[in-house]
Amino acid sequence: MNFLSQIVNGLGIGSIYALVALGYSMVYGIVQLINFAHGDIIMVGAYVTYLVLVVGGAPLWLAVIASIAFCALAGVLIERLAYQRLLHKGAPRISLLITAIGVSIFLENLFQLLFTSSAKSMPNLFPGSPVSLGGLKISRVTAITLATSITLMILLQLLVNKTKMGKAMRATSEDTGAAKLMGIGTDRVVAFTFAIGSGLAAVGAILYCSAYPLINPYMGNLLGLKAFVAAVLGGIGSIPGAMFGGFLIGIAESLTKAAGGSQITDAVVFGILILILLFRPEGLFGHNVPEKV
Repeated sequence: MNFLSQIVNGLGIGSIYALVALGYSMVYGIVQLINFAHGDIIMVGAYVTYLVLVVGGAPLWLAVIASIAFCALAGVLIERLAYQRLLHKGAPRISLLITAIGVSIFLENLFQLLFTSSAKSMPNLFPGSPVSLGGLKISRVTAITLATSITLMILLQLLVNKTKMGKAMRATSEDTGAAKLMGIGTDRVVAFTFAIGSGLAAVGAILYCSAYPLINPYMGNLLGLKAFVAAVLGGIGSIPGAMFGGFLIGIAESLTKAAGGSQITDAVVFGILILILLFRPEGLFGHNVPEKV
């Protein structure tokens, strides 16, 4: 039963990694950009939630809506101001990567100036007794996190596979030039992708704050990197792969802590990244795509 409890706990934190990893995968799938500023969108979402919920005294549902809306808008603005011109000019990927790191540093320092580096305490977002499943007790936070992440993944799959915008996203991902010739507004598709990915990061931020109720300007660094590992593990560009990778990373962390290895959990996560890059760089759900020359 203790083993099952650790698996469930791992799925809980893994769900948060998965939601953030979805943002990495979606953006990479559309424009082949590793958006390392994505981790800091989590931090932005956490602070917006703090301002609306704690400072403003608004109800949780309003804080959730405000956080998602603000992060979605921030994602679009970042794409428009930092990445769009580079993408239009066909800039090398290293230029885009450096720009993403620059945006990340800018956001961290901006929020440190606005809120100082001192950690802010969040209230208990989901109070209540644990949920019983047979002889297994699952905390309310874990249950809500799992249900939310699975629901959002299903909705995202339906969006990509069943809607007109989803078809445009898939077409842009396959061949941007051909998509433009077919009348698809690729700039609009890219902006929409950044908005959806950033909105998912905001949801991840709220769920993360419910489990770890302290926020600071650098909270997105490690969380974002672990989500990136999850995206690579599952196959970056794959939505199911991002979810599966997040679950695996969360379970690996939980079992490592249960075995008394709390001090090496981060080493285990990044050790998994090294192994996957060595033996299956396309990820578990990815596939090799030959580059045209």
